[in-house]
Amino acid sequence: MSIQKFLTSLLAAITIAAAPCAALLAPQFAHAEEATASTASPAAPAAVHVTKETVDNPYSLGAMWKQGDFISRGTLIILLIMSLGSWYIVVIKLFEQYKLLQQAKNMQKTFWAAGSLDKGVATLLADSPFRYIAENGIKAVTEYKGKNPTTIDLNSWIVMTVQRATDVVQNRMQDGLAFLATVGSTAPFIGLFGTVYGILNALTSIGIAGQASIDKVAGPVGESLYMTAIGLAVAVPAVLAYNWLVRRNKLVMEDVRGFSGELHAALLIGRGA
Repeated sequence: MSIQKFLTSLLAAITIAAAPCAALLAPQFAHAEEATASTASPAAPAAVHVTKETVDNPYSLGAMWKQGDFISRGTLIILLIMSLGSWYIVVIKLFEQYKLLQQAKNMQKTFWAAGSLDKGVATLLADSPFRYIAENGIKAVTEYKGKNPTTIDLNSWIVMTVQRATDVVQNRMQDGLAFLATVGSTAPFIGLFGTVYGILNALTSIGIAGQASIDKVAGPVGESLYMTAIGLAVAVPAVLAYNWLVRRNKLVMEDVRGFSGELHAALLIGRGA
């Protein structure tokens, strides 16, 4: 037998022996190929559409305004006006106090370094309360020398004039504070009035309808309580601002009264003559 025939016979024998093994492994290879294919190309998930539902609150502040009568709306308008007026006064008074404090610093640097009261007055701004007090003091001395009254001495004359001018400045600094005090003391009661009126209307409507379920009672009553909350929201800032501004006014008036005392002494020793 030649070598070629031997190799041919050996290859045929190996093929015949391996045929049963191939038949057994074929299903496993097919399953592996399917798993690989499924892993390589996963199926796209289905799109999920989310729709948002907007539910209107029937007991909100806007609903209360739409459903309210002229009394409830008028109460809200009054509270709004009081709140806006309070914040306006707070801003204006803070600006006035800041301006006066800056004028006090300027007065300390320029007025007493001018050499005379007349020159010192010229260094102050036209709307400065320190200039107003100084001009009244100098005018008082001039009038006293012209009239030369015998019923009162120069010291008392200057004291009355300077004190009167200082009181005018103090009264101007207190403008608007009475409004803050009024808002702070009355806003809670105005809000309470709105609450009582709203609850009365709610209970009347429930009595007429003859239904006393929780939604019929809790909704209107809770809506009416908005008035009390708004009243407190208006009153609390007004009270805090009033106390704060009064305290700042005292600090500002210390500078004004100190200047008035120094001016009084300067006028007595003849600088304003």
